[in-house]
Amino acid sequence: MGLRLNPRHALAGLKNFRFVAHTLFWGFVIGPALAYAITHFLPVEYPYAIGLILLGMTPGVPFMPMVVGRVKGDLGYTAAFMLLVSITTIFYMPVVVPILLEGLRVSAWTIARPLLFVMFLPLAAGTLILYLYPGWAFIIQPVVKKITILFTVFACALAVIVYGGGLPGLNLTWALISLLIFFFILTAFPYWFGFGLRHEQKLVLSIGMSTRNLGAALAPLLSVEQIDQRAIIMIGLGLPAMLLFAWLSTKWFGQPEP
Repeated sequence: MGLRLNPRHALAGLKNFRFVAHTLFWGFVIGPALAYAITHFLPVEYPYAIGLILLGMTPGVPFMPMVVGRVKGDLGYTAAFMLLVSITTIFYMPVVVPILLEGLRVSAWTIARPLLFVMFLPLAAGTLILYLYPGWAFIIQPVVKKITILFTVFACALAVIVYGGGLPGLNLTWALISLLIFFFILTAFPYWFGFGLRHEQKLVLSIGMSTRNLGAALAPLLSVEQIDQRAIIMIGLGLPAMLLFAWLSTKWFGQPEP
């Protein structure tokens, strides 16, 4: 992400107060509140509820520029969105996780540590390389991208091996329904109610909110010794859900407004 995150473009987008306000509101107020409300109005088992609430706190993924670019969204605002949600997530989750998830009794540093080392430092390193040595960033970015894809596929395959055997015996009906409701609202509503934003900027907002940073959502769980594996499975189910709704966002809103 950092190798594609042009600081100048990001800072230009961050000067738009309405875009920043919409991003923070939908990403860190509505997202967690919606997940929390769904798990209390629907009979979702508590481990699945933990996974959904963590997904609600972690908007945005590194492949956003690819999706936004295909539908002619604003790539400068995409950079601003990615920078804003990445940094906010790091400071936001250690404060909010203990409040919304009382059963997840971990210290703020326990949550912040993996976010710092897994998200912030690599993001900062990539952005610094792009800023100081754009030529080198252009050369190594495709290599890093391929390595990332390789390890992502490996991690997904390993997750299926470790957790897939237990899926047939789980009652996932309400968990899946809650995921569909959650992703539909966070895909459609930010675009429909993106007041004051241009079409290209609302596209960024919709695609950004329809995707979730699974690594950040998993970080607090992986820091706890005894956690119900159903919470991890719920976050894993967020991958096909967000891919579906990111694609739907491009189909629903990808054409320019008349």
